[in-house]
Amino acid sequence: MLSKTIEDAINAQVNAEFWSAYLYLSMAQNFEADGKSGIANWFKVQFKEEQAHAEIFMNYINQRGGRVILQPIEAVETEWATPLDAFKATLVHEQKVTAMINNLYAMAEAEHDYATREMLNWFISEQVEEEESAQQLIDKFTLIGNDGMGIYMLDQELAARVYNVPSPLATAE
Repeated sequence: MLSKTIEDAINAQVNAEFWSAYLYLSMAQNFEADGKSGIANWFKVQFKEEQAHAEIFMNYINQRGGRVILQPIEAVETEWATPLDAFKATLVHEQKVTAMINNLYAMAEAEHDYATREMLNWFISEQVEEEESAQQLIDKFTLIGNDGMGIYMLDQELAARVYNVPSPLATAE
């Protein structure tokens, strides 16, 4: 069973994951409208991943006898001038999410909640990947600069990204 403190904190994380999904959907729509469908695709996949993260947390709350309380999702930005701007915002956001996951882990550790700590291990590894992916794209877009052909080629590369069901959901079904 979850303590009320941990349950509330995970519910806050659920909201943060849905906010992240909403942010990435907004980014996808920005670049779709801008004719950059490959970049939009990358953010659409990110949108699905964040929804899945929220689902993992909700499943965990339910498994541990808690209650999921959904809260309103705050508004997100709707425009980014360049892909580089969007990926820089993505990295900053993912670093914030990493800090939130780390805080959850510290709370679980302080309460000797080893099950929650174990569940969070997957998210800790996931956040390393999220930050690395954003940084790699920042590096690529920085290298390309304003070169239209380079942006076109990277847009084509990002169009190939596909959504994969995260392992905690794949094993739960």
